[in-house]
Amino acid sequence: MTTLTEQELADIASYVKEHYGVNLAKKSSLIEGRLGFHITARGFPSYGAYFDFVKQDPSGREMADMINRLTTNHTYFLRESDHFEYFVGEVMPWIESLPGSRDLRTWCAGCSTGEEPYGLSVYLLDYLAAHGLTNTWDSVILASDISEKVLSDASEGIYTEENLSAMSKDRIQKYFTSLGDGLYKVTPTLRQNVAFRKINLLESFEPKTPFHAIFCRNVMIYFDTETKVNLVNRFYDAILPGGYLFIGHSESLTTFEHRFQYIKPSIYRKK
Repeated sequence: MTTLTEQELADIASYVKEHYGVNLAKKSSLIEGRLGFHITARGFPSYGAYFDFVKQDPSGREMADMINRLTTNHTYFLRESDHFEYFVGEVMPWIESLPGSRDLRTWCAGCSTGEEPYGLSVYLLDYLAAHGLTNTWDSVILASDISEKVLSDASEGIYTEENLSAMSKDRIQKYFTSLGDGLYKVTPTLRQNVAFRKINLLESFEPKTPFHAIFCRNVMIYFDTETKVNLVNRFYDAILPGGYLFIGHSESLTTFEHRFQYIKPSIYRKK
């Protein structure tokens, strides 16, 4: 298997950061691990030759495939589930108290293969049912990623028993259908409550109406400070006054100035 040179690392990292915001400057092992066998199998003599081919592909499919390989991350259901508990315990009552339509606007930015938005949707649908609000709210969650591959997998909604290990048996029975061989598929009810879209967080996004809450968890760990500042500012502008931003437990907004009010670790609110 060919070795990634410093120049090839710099070229790939610079391009990916400029166009997608992901910082790979010190991630040579990640690039080699995710692209090495693919490059060798396709007969390219070097990472540089492969990258030149990717950039010259007029269809854009090769670039999409490369980005898919470099940005896909492992996830599982109910990761950092205390956020979901806080959402139904604190955020939903606040949303219910607002005047106007029963239109819940929640965005999972960087949703990967769908475990986060489906997990949040499970909590939300249970909440609506428990409070006699089923079918009275538009509760569809927007879920986005830059990877077409993970969005395709998420839309299909098929997961392993291991993916669902943190989910209760009652919820698995309610929201998933067993396909046999340890595989489960989301029910139509759960699938219809999540809308998947391809969105590059480096590009501008202007929602028609502000969000009540945005989940962007374990995504900004790959961004440098300038990219984080710009993204957090755009999140602030995209959230309704009083709305919430959830980030990963390993992340923090304390390293730069921002307009959000700190609520508790990894949870912030628009003033």
